Amino acid sequence: MIVETRAGAVRGVRDDSGELYRAIPYAAAPVGAGRFAAPAPHPGWSGVRDGTQPSPTAPQPVRDFGRLDMTPYFGPGWVPGEEYLSLDVRTPSADGGGRPVMVFVHGGGFVTGSNRAALYDGGAFARDGVVLVTVNYRLGVPGFLDLRGAPANRGLLDVLAALGWVRATIAAFGGDPDNVTVFGQSAGATLVGALLATPEAKGLFRRAIVQSGSGTGAFTPEQAQRVTAAAAAALGVEPTADAFAAISDERFLGILPALAGLDLRTRTATDPLAGLSPFGLVLPVQPADALADGPARDVDLLIGTNTEEGRLYDPDPATAADALGETLFGAGTARMAQAHAQISGGRRTYVYSFGYRSTALDGQLGAAHTVELPFVFDIADKPWLHGATGLLGPDPAPAGLAARVHSVWVSFANTGDPGWASDVVTTLGAGPASGAARPGRS
Repeated sequence: MIVETRAGAVRGVRDDSGELYRAIPYAAAPVGAGRFAAPAPHPGWSGVRDGTQPSPTAPQPVRDFGRLDMTPYFGPGWVPGEEYLSLDVRTPSADGGGRPVMVFVHGGGFVTGSNRAALYDGGAFARDGVVLVTVNYRLGVPGFLDLRGAPANRGLLDVLAALGWVRATIAAFGGDPDNVTVFGQSAGATLVGALLATPEAKGLFRRAIVQSGSGTGAFTPEQAQRVTAAAAAALGVEPTADAFAAISDERFLGILPALAGLDLRTRTATDPLAGLSPFGLVLPVQPADALADGPARDVDLLIGTNTEEGRLYDPDPATAADALGETLFGAGTARMAQAHAQISGGRRTYVYSFGYRSTALDGQLGAAHTVELPFVFDIADKPWLHGATGLLGPDPAPAGLAARVHSVWVSFANTGDPGWASDVVTTLGAGPASGAARPGRS
């Protein structure tokens, strides 16, 4: 199959779920000084581009979660190559069918991850009539370090550029550019929350899903400057874009240990990422407090967390892991949901809580961060998610749960209705969905 785009033709492959087009660039390769510039338009290509193989990935470190195999979440790590500002398109058919579009933004603490991760297999979405786009973006120093002479939040600018590509191009792949849902998990969810407060995002999507993110997860400029100063000192250069442009990606990865454990607390702000990452959004106002500036008023929102988020980082139930989950995700999710309900009149804000408890790590992982992803993508039966080191543990997933959770995401993308009233918090877990009144709502 060959699809003609504005930049050139691309060849994909067909399988049982539909058609797959991989490694399509949505912006020019970020090389040299371009790593610290806003994403530039791709110059295009002649002939037919091979879209049958995965793309390179952003430079990133290896993360270790001990006995738990998180490879399905982080993917292969850094696969070197210049054109990693790319996306994959999974579609039932590139036939101009005007289908709903979902654009997924991966997580990974703003330093790791890619659309090559096995968890993001979009076959079930294509099977169910959705065009799925999965996006790579800049990470770590090139993506989020705040530097004099460089635009802030370059990773977020990449996601905006990808959404612009979707707006201009997705019809050629069978998608409806007027029915786009952007969704993300963890760092990706926090980026989606920021899009809701970004003026340039107006008109690029109709709906948003925030999975285990935060509307209050951004660093202040003062906090960001502490990270920048530490990075510049570790590299022995001035904290400017020009100075950093001459440094290799390998050296950027090499200084990451020197940035771990920085005290980012200030007189007016706590560390929103609780020391887990020195990189993230840098904003003067938290997204939850700036929704009036962006498209939030006109966007349907599905937002939620897992009931034991912090167990991914510390599975010992005797510790403060649950408090960590509330700090990282719970409080900022609640604040974003409340702010969106106020600005949208409450009719288009839907809140969920995911409660299925993984039996991994001798049953202690529980409903931890990332555990909902196999259910959202309807792949919870995959053998590589089970066993002694698998994310879902040795036990099989409950029959029908993945299909139910996945259907919520598909229904929301189609109609803006996940299947429950906006004045309740719905629990998605081992049994049928159940609702409880949302506090503070009439």
